[in-house]
Amino acid sequence: MTTRAPTVAETRPALAVLTLALGPAIGLGICRFAYSLVLPDMRDTLVWSYATAGAMNTINAAGYLAGALLAAPMAKRIGLLKTIHLGIAMCLVSLAISSVSGAPVPFGFARTLSGIGGAFALVCGGALAASIAQMHPMRAALLIGLFYNGPAMGLIISGSISPFLLQGFGRGSWWIVWIVLAAISAVMAVPLLRIRVHPVSVGTARQDSSVMPILPYLAGYFLYGAGYIAYLTFMIAYIRDDGGGAAAQSAFWCLIGLGGISAPWIWRGVMARGQSGFAMALMIGITAIGAGLPLAGSSPWIFAASALIFGNGFLATTIATTAFTRFNYPEPAWPRVIAVITIIFSIGQILGPLVTGAITDLTGTLSSALAVSAAALALGAVVSLFQRALPFSRNGAR
Repeated sequence: MTTRAPTVAETRPALAVLTLALGPAIGLGICRFAYSLVLPDMRDTLVWSYATAGAMNTINAAGYLAGALLAAPMAKRIGLLKTIHLGIAMCLVSLAISSVSGAPVPFGFARTLSGIGGAFALVCGGALAASIAQMHPMRAALLIGLFYNGPAMGLIISGSISPFLLQGFGRGSWWIVWIVLAAISAVMAVPLLRIRVHPVSVGTARQDSSVMPILPYLAGYFLYGAGYIAYLTFMIAYIRDDGGGAAAQSAFWCLIGLGGISAPWIWRGVMARGQSGFAMALMIGITAIGAGLPLAGSSPWIFAASALIFGNGFLATTIATTAFTRFNYPEPAWPRVIAVITIIFSIGQILGPLVTGAITDLTGTLSSALAVSAAALALGAVVSLFQRALPFSRNGAR
């Protein structure tokens, strides 16, 4: 009888989770969110309207929706880890295509591909991170939080590089940014492709994973998806229009990432009691405050506070959803439940950029987009408060 060698998830769980976090760092922090940094130069060079610019993020969100729909069945077929690897490969291809052409069709295809890949990395990575957290219950909330530091890491990496590349190479250098980000992402993918974790069963039993009891939670997360993405899509353009150069844009983006990295440490106690919708309502409310602050003025201090508060709230919101799933559902149901929550979130992301982009074109000011973003987030916080914990006896997970 042979004994199985322990995996890194068992011996060094924090390292395992941080390695898994490289997936959303590439798929979300770089592939999705770096678009906002490159967008002003792409708009100027390619003569896009705000509606067209928003549509490119809508296309990405549609891909994300498709990825969320496919994640659980794909994971059931090939396993969670291989699905993450597939998603990362799609993201790398997407970044390469983005550097080749800014024409709507190929660039839109690239945005769709990165959306699917990013969803695979987040949904399946979140399920694996939750499983690792379950193995170490005393550190469960912290370990889940570390996984969702991934997008923040990607934000800081892209924010530290992209504005200065655009400034250094001048107008029309958006494609150079995508090349550099593709190379960085390829290097980041290596540890993720080498990690080995114990397989997690993926269940589909509907009696264990019905989402009907969490409709208020889903409604709140839908509004969150619609609200947060509008802020991230257009805020760099807002700062640039206000006279902010590369240093200001970089600092703002990195502050969002730093706010996100601080979230697991600040809200660890709240997440550990995340059986109801209160934790998510609190995080969405904080995100709404951050999104609304620029409407009060355009001083550097207001922008800095907005970035820190927004980053802290918007990344903590996703941590809250995984904690909520872990508390209220059995482990085999986690991939499906996380996927359903992500699908609802994705629908909000699809509508958010389209609506705010059209409103901005009509009003001629980005302030209107920020107002709509903050209002959607505030409403999402209120709706989430109506979610109650599911009967604990159903799952026994703690």
